[in-house]
Amino acid sequence: MIHRAGAAAAIAAFLCCIVPAQAQSVRLVGDFRDWSAYSAAEGAGQICFVLTKPLEVTPPPDGYGQASLYPPTRPAESVRNEFNLVAGFAFAPDQPATISVSGQAFELFTENDAAWLLDPAQGNNLASAIRAGSSLVVDGTSAAGLRIQQIYSLSGATAATRAIEGGC
Repeated sequence: MIHRAGAAAAIAAFLCCIVPAQAQSVRLVGDFRDWSAYSAAEGAGQICFVLTKPLEVTPPPDGYGQASLYPPTRPAESVRNEFNLVAGFAFAPDQPATISVSGQAFELFTENDAAWLLDPAQGNNLASAIRAGSSLVVDGTSAAGLRIQQIYSLSGATAATRAIEGGC
């Protein structure tokens, strides 16, 4: 389960980066095993997202901070399955990373400590893989040149996603 303090920090970082000054309120929709669901009001409408943290990071890089995976939903902008990763460490410049789920690999582009799907059209395929899988692995190269692997549990991902579907 996500620790409340860690989730609060991740939400604050998320809202500061994605919905700066317009954020009106953030509401926990529910905790679902290793995932949590949230909704927030913003100037352009409602934004909802599910959030999880890695179970394991190998090797933990120097200065490792909060890491999370959170796909937001922004109905007013017709955005669904836009996967966002905050790695908790700076990626090496111009080095891609990958997400692997159930034998499927998805390429990510990286910038500083964040990563997104290289091909946003793959968002629905990644969402389907997450619903069918049990774990997700992110492989990336840190700014120090270390190959870092983060392992995320998918337990509760489907329930958390369903929880925001009706409310967002």
